[in-house]
Amino acid sequence: MISEPEREFHRAMVLGAKCLKKEIGYNPTRFLEMVGELGGAEAARRLMRGRDASDGFTTLWERGRLEMSVEAFVLLPWYRGLFTDEQLATADRRLREHRFDVDRFLRTSGQSPPEWAASEPAESD
Repeated sequence: MISEPEREFHRAMVLGAKCLKKEIGYNPTRFLEMVGELGGAEAARRLMRGRDASDGFTTLWERGRLEMSVEAFVLLPWYRGLFTDEQLATADRRLREHRFDVDRFLRTSGQSPPEWAASEPAESD
């Protein structure tokens, strides 16, 4: 059974892609195909493999929109449980290497978690 965070992550990936198309004219076709085939979380996991970022990440960096990257979404507190420590470290490293202020992004984003995340039961360690 798919968890609420996984369902919402998938939804966020699809909505984010639509937003990017509308706002900056970027249509991440290959990414959306991957999301459609694998689901948002698994697509993100695959994108976190290896040292180098995807072409889509590079496009978002060039356009000053890394806050919309898969890497940024992976680091949001309400999605972190979907990913391994290694995947989280990869996302963090890629963003920081491109001079994205990860700490500021997380501080700002964390101030207003989505309703579903606020009502999610805390995961036990």
